[in-house]
Amino acid sequence: MLRGIHKASSTWVGKAIMGIVMGFLILSFAIWGIGDIFRGFGANSVAKVGGSEITLDQFRQYYTDKLQQLGQQLRRPISPDQARGLGLDQRFLGQLIAETSLDEEARKMRLGLSDKSIAERIMTDPNFKGLNGQFDRNRFEQLIRNAGFSEQRYVAEQRHVLLRRQIAQTVSGDLPVPQTMLDAVNHFQNERRSIEYIQLGAAQAGDIPQPTADELAKYFEARKVTFRAPEYRKVTLLALTPAEIAKPDKVSDADAKAYYDQRKDSFGAPEKREVRQIVFSKPEDAAAAHDRIAKGASFDDIVKERGLKPSDTDLGMVAKTEIIDPAVANAAFALKSGEVSAPIKGTFGTVLVTVGKIDAGSQKTFEEVAPQIKQQIAEQRARNDINDLRDKLEDERAAGSTLAEAAKKLNLKATVIDAVDRSGRGPDGKPIVSIPRSPDAISAVFTTDVGVDNEALQMPDGGYLYYDVTGITPSRDRTLDEVKDQVTQRWRNDEIAKRLKATADDMLAKIKSGTTLAQLATENNLKIETAFGLQRGRAAAGLPPAVSEAAFGTGKGETGVADSDNGDRRYLFRVTDVSVPPIDPQGASPEQLKANLQNSYADDIIGEYIAKVENDVGVSINQQAVNQVVGGSTNQ
Repeated sequence: MLRGIHKASSTWVGKAIMGIVMGFLILSFAIWGIGDIFRGFGANSVAKVGGSEITLDQFRQYYTDKLQQLGQQLRRPISPDQARGLGLDQRFLGQLIAETSLDEEARKMRLGLSDKSIAERIMTDPNFKGLNGQFDRNRFEQLIRNAGFSEQRYVAEQRHVLLRRQIAQTVSGDLPVPQTMLDAVNHFQNERRSIEYIQLGAAQAGDIPQPTADELAKYFEARKVTFRAPEYRKVTLLALTPAEIAKPDKVSDADAKAYYDQRKDSFGAPEKREVRQIVFSKPEDAAAAHDRIAKGASFDDIVKERGLKPSDTDLGMVAKTEIIDPAVANAAFALKSGEVSAPIKGTFGTVLVTVGKIDAGSQKTFEEVAPQIKQQIAEQRARNDINDLRDKLEDERAAGSTLAEAAKKLNLKATVIDAVDRSGRGPDGKPIVSIPRSPDAISAVFTTDVGVDNEALQMPDGGYLYYDVTGITPSRDRTLDEVKDQVTQRWRNDEIAKRLKATADDMLAKIKSGTTLAQLATENNLKIETAFGLQRGRAAAGLPPAVSEAAFGTGKGETGVADSDNGDRRYLFRVTDVSVPPIDPQGASPEQLKANLQNSYADDIIGEYIAKVENDVGVSINQQAVNQVVGGSTNQ
């Protein structure tokens, strides 16, 4: 929310619609503790902030709006239980209290904004502009309606937002960033290191005999939980989406052909041309240049004479629709390669145009794209049927039918997954591709039970995903015979890792005694490799992240050891170079770094300021009223 307060004027809709999660993740607004909770004010009030009361209806509206907005972003509804589990109830309440505290402070300071000022800001908001670049009332009403606002409520909210922003900017100001901080952050982010290293693999571990039966049994017993069979669930899925219920075979050839003719340009690649132009402010200058070209001068000669650079004349390799001036576009696509046009009266002056390379493009025939077109038309038509089918499906479920039974009655396709674990894999360990990952159907399946009538999940394309859990196979311990091959391989990997660690430790001890890395490489028939420009937090080509991480914990000229991700390799390395590029005052990166640090300072200061305001005005919370809204326990 601090970013939303600090930059409210930069995006109105962003503040009203998108300021949901990221803002309050960095806040510490909920400074009130359990000792502040009391019951000494109206039962219809959730909290009292100074002289303002947050009513039950106000918090319910705020809380519902935030959950709906978050659900839209995640493309799945957030249940009250999930919201409480994530702590969203307290975060949203803390956010509302912080905003109310700033509103109290604005009233105390007698800050205000005229209706005219609010209207001007809304009408100049780029989010509400139409294709002509002007304020579009229909677009404005649609956007705020989608966000759950009436016009009156939206205007009132923006008034509050701007007043909060005035306070926030006054408090934070244009904070200077100390050069010491810039240098320190630049050092941390941009430091580069180079290393030379040798790599130890399975060959350096030597021959590893097969484990005895006793060794394998002991190994398995000590790690039995690792090989435990996961819980599996049997589930019926029904995707009520345009793609699933579409009937392309019902689309006539005539309808598909009409669709093709209307959008013919989209079925293929358009012709593109390498176009250059010279714009003349005076028509007579263009005519004179054209006469000179007719007598033997080249287009480039005219460019040089007018003191232009090639980049000043080059429109690039463009399609006809990409050229802004229609007169220039028509002329350019009527020329042959190498020709220069006659003077053209264009939008921005009189123009000479020439064409270089020509790419003829391509056009797919109707027969080639007919199946695709019919599918698209069928899906468009199916969108109109989804809500009707959803109502019928809900009626069947309410009458006691299972999802499979309801699907059969309505001639819909239901898919039965016999067994899936929490990772979305079947008993064979392979992912089950028929279960969608967006929305997260697996999580939904494992948060319900057999026989529960679950709410459908919203699909990204506007449809719904219904699911019924019809069976649960509990997790269990496997026997050694079931997983003997896996246990044997894990035992072998562990043995390799142990031997490589011992070998690397022995080599490291030799280096500390004076042996060089090159000598060790020669003695062990290993190759010395190099890596340059390692950076913190970034993977280096051919090296596991652990090597880069270890290199930044090792001084220049010193030697270190790092492991691979799965322990099958060991790296012995020496840091050969450490460098930090200086901050370039003319570069864009330092300015961005400075801006980020200024924002961080501003967040901290505004956060402290709001905490003080809340403390000064006094914040009281009626937890029982809060629980009425969020669905928690009402026991006090």
